[in-house]
Amino acid sequence: MTRILAYSDRVSLAPTESVKIMVSCDGLESYDAQLVRVIQGDINPDGPGYREKPLPLHLGGPFKARYQSIHAGSHAEIADAPVLHALSSFTLQTYIWPTTPAKGTQTIMCREDPTTGAGFRLFLDEAGALAFCVSISFEQCYMVSSGLSLLAAKWYLISASYNADSGMLCISQQPIFKYAGVNDQGSMSTAAAPDIGSTSTASIVIAARPAADERMQEHFNGRIEAPRIYSTAISLEEMNSLHSASRPDTVAAWDFSIDIPSDRITDISSNNLHGRLINLPARGIPGQGWNGDEHCWSNCPANYASIHFHDDDLYDCKWEADFEIRVPEDLPSGVYAVRLYAGDESYYVPFAVRAPLGKTTAPIVFLMPTASYMAYANNRIGIDVPETEIVAGRLLQLNPIDLYMQEHPEIGLSFYDLHNDGSGVFYSSRLRPIVNMQPGHIGHLGGSGSNVWQFNADTHILDWLEQLGQPFDVITDEDLEVEGVAAISGYRAIITGSHPEYYSLRMLDSLQEFTNSGGRLMYMGGNGFYWRVSYHPALSGVIECRKSEDGIRASAPGPGEFYSSFTGEYTGLWRRNGRPPNELVGVGMVSQGFDRSSPYVRTADSHDPRAAFIFEGVNNETFGDFGLSGGGAAGLELDAADPLLGTPPNALVLASSKRHTDLYLMTPEDMNDPAPGLGGTEAEIIRADMVFFETSGHGAVFSTGSIAWAGSLSHDGYDNDVAQITTNVLKRFLDETPF
Repeated sequence: MTRILAYSDRVSLAPTESVKIMVSCDGLESYDAQLVRVIQGDINPDGPGYREKPLPLHLGGPFKARYQSIHAGSHAEIADAPVLHALSSFTLQTYIWPTTPAKGTQTIMCREDPTTGAGFRLFLDEAGALAFCVSISFEQCYMVSSGLSLLAAKWYLISASYNADSGMLCISQQPIFKYAGVNDQGSMSTAAAPDIGSTSTASIVIAARPAADERMQEHFNGRIEAPRIYSTAISLEEMNSLHSASRPDTVAAWDFSIDIPSDRITDISSNNLHGRLINLPARGIPGQGWNGDEHCWSNCPANYASIHFHDDDLYDCKWEADFEIRVPEDLPSGVYAVRLYAGDESYYVPFAVRAPLGKTTAPIVFLMPTASYMAYANNRIGIDVPETEIVAGRLLQLNPIDLYMQEHPEIGLSFYDLHNDGSGVFYSSRLRPIVNMQPGHIGHLGGSGSNVWQFNADTHILDWLEQLGQPFDVITDEDLEVEGVAAISGYRAIITGSHPEYYSLRMLDSLQEFTNSGGRLMYMGGNGFYWRVSYHPALSGVIECRKSEDGIRASAPGPGEFYSSFTGEYTGLWRRNGRPPNELVGVGMVSQGFDRSSPYVRTADSHDPRAAFIFEGVNNETFGDFGLSGGGAAGLELDAADPLLGTPPNALVLASSKRHTDLYLMTPEDMNDPAPGLGGTEAEIIRADMVFFETSGHGAVFSTGSIAWAGSLSHDGYDNDVAQITTNVLKRFLDETPF
């Protein structure tokens, strides 16, 4: 059981800067904290051993433990206003596209005091039928239901009115498209309600209902468009069309097509009842009027006037900070973590300490792939994805983290999960506990052996640098996104992580400019620079990824959902955006398999004089038949050269992997016509290529083509061909002599 959870407000900071640590404890009275440098996060006894270095910095503990809850689920909030106090008779109207109408009570729009129950509520009842309630209190509640269940993923115009003079409650649900024999259209009225008056001073909430303990409940799953409030009771006969926002009785008319990249919703009535979105529901989503003519929301926002709410959305836990750390001025750059502990319980909050901008402290920098860490944050691949055991070729060993995530879905999702309504996850945030980004954590896709992935796999590289005694700085993807090429200027060489899969345009442009200007890049992994992501222009710590067209993915965006709501950029594979990774690093993703990794075999290019420095001290034609990640240096996810996709004509393919199993399969983007004979023992494309080339600016690029490469560095005490090759490249890349 995980009884300590935490996160930080920053993932990168320089000396003298501060980071806030937000902590929640369950069943503990106190805890303590220490700052550690993370060196080797792999606990495999066959490896070099777990290593962290505690630092003599008192953080202020022990601390009193407290529990801080997570309130998942997206909704909109509009603050109370005097114009709402004058409401007597009124009408509510909106379009909805419910995705789980039979899941239980789901609120569409309400203004209800959570302590007294006074107000009104428009919702789907337990049967998935439209219902409307007005109340003086929880005890005095008057309701009407259509009694007709709505269909999932279909558009409806819904309306509800209350006439204070007659006490009449009316509702109407009108499907935009009517199916023969389907009884989902109708209206209902009742005259049981007395004059409730203006008894509520509560906020308006869309897609959820407030609870007395400041939580939200009864979240709506699905899309909502054009919610409106009028100060008169519109008759049933008039409810069959959405009424104009310019009517004199308009109280509020929210237009979700305005300011789509933001977390604001705009009221186009004269009352300016603008609101805020909580927990980032999906925007840039086709509305009920979308007809397929325009696929980019920024070209026709009116057709993208809906918002898709989910009961499991989560952006920011909004926990209070328990303590704050100021980084000492003399602390070297590196990967650090705050270790929180109480007895046998411990939890780590990792972050990078970087050199101040423009003040490098080492000739090389490790580029920590934090966007990819966020993409995999709290993924439930081990349990929720049935094919994981099949592609891994073995039974998976579940650990306490897996079980915790199953028991606590409120900690949020990854890009490899689905929302409760089956829709794909477009946003991932680090402002929440990320329980699988822990030193010592064992994954599911890391191959036989250590089975580490992302963060812990990257510590194989950190440990290699440490044992070399090679000084290095660390920066994160966020640094590169915010500062561009300035974040890496001044470094002679960049070393990537083992799986830098998710990249923004500015990040990609910055690396390309770095290598074009004479910088050296060591791409130490596989399946890098694959998916295009967008950072939010105003909200910190969140990325968006819509996996359009094709690629290896848990789900596909729906029609009209291929453009980022944050930036308006076309999404999907960088390859489909005209920027295949082959152009930057010489290789691109071709296959994945998670059972056994394989060795490399040298090619004729490896004997080219240009590559002599790479193979100095290497006498074997085959190398890398060992390692912690599947027992070989070529495995898990593989990249290969392809001139048609941009591999430079001067690139040397130095070695290629052999003997992959048939659990290694081609990527969907290469499989235009699925046919037998495409497994690892049969298809020539399934291989890892190790590549080297010089750039036009006298720089150079070295690419391993394999996630498993870093797991082979430590074999035999770092005395092996993989480590020798990597060290040779590093030494030459540190040499000032131009290529």
